[in-house]
Amino acid sequence: MKPANFILLHVDSVAASSVFYQVLLDIKPVEASPTFAMFVLAGGFKIGLWDRRGVEPGTSGATGASEIVFSCDSDAEVDALHALWIGRQAHILQPPTTMDFGRTFTATDPDGHRLRVYHVADQPV
Repeated sequence: MKPANFILLHVDSVAASSVFYQVLLDIKPVEASPTFAMFVLAGGFKIGLWDRRGVEPGTSGATGASEIVFSCDSDAEVDALHALWIGRQAHILQPPTTMDFGRTFTATDPDGHRLRVYHVADQPV
């Protein structure tokens, strides 16, 4: 088996979610249709957006119970990305905060999927 290399999000509107990720991540989808879009991030990780009405078997899960995590090289990069994402209309759940593992903030996409950005502390608590 190959390592996992993408996450598939069930969304209410592929069009709206696709615009959100294009603006937030400053990338275009490599695949786009009315029911599906795929983004490839630096390093090759992929985010797929699938219209929840076409998911088989049907989905019953609630959003917000898991997170897509983006790592940064420094605390300053976390803070800078937070400012950038605010400017790109991301909904911020948690502003930059220093936690036991390092510096972090949390945002959501239009469907409530959580997006965490962090930089691990040199010496986590």
